[in-house]
Amino acid sequence: MIASRDINTGQIIAPMVNKTRTEKDFVKHISDVVSSAPEDKYIFIMDQLNTHKSESLVKYVAKQCDIKENLGKKGYCGILKTMETRQAFLEDESHRIRIVYTPRHASWLNQIEIWFGILTRKVLGRRASFKSVHELDGKILDFIRYYNQNMAKPFKWSYAGKILKA
Repeated sequence: MIASRDINTGQIIAPMVNKTRTEKDFVKHISDVVSSAPEDKYIFIMDQLNTHKSESLVKYVAKQCDIKENLGKKGYCGILKTMETRQAFLEDESHRIRIVYTPRHASWLNQIEIWFGILTRKVLGRRASFKSVHELDGKILDFIRYYNQNMAKPFKWSYAGKILKA
């Protein structure tokens, strides 16, 4: 599953329930989110999965932000050369579509990961049983519709931060 969460409303945006989670699937998801308001500014917060730093994502962001510069060639030169150069491009604050990456092993900072925990508890809990993948997909999408209509709200961070003692 690929999904985004609007931090202002708490709603799940453009959920994709697929058999795959490829680079192409991810760019399609980002495109679906952006197409809902194509002129708006977007900041996506995500973990450091390889598909989140892909060549096709860089090309998509460059096209959407009307960036005309030569992107180079994956593995050889320019912005596309390495994952690090692609990440730096995607993090550029001057772009209308920007990505902020959570530190490694800090998925708890990513609100969609927190929401996936809610989905797991509410739909995929210990006693959940499904007759088919199609039924499972339907239950997930039904829950998302229900969640968006009845449960969605911004998360309130409540941890005040306490100094840990050694």
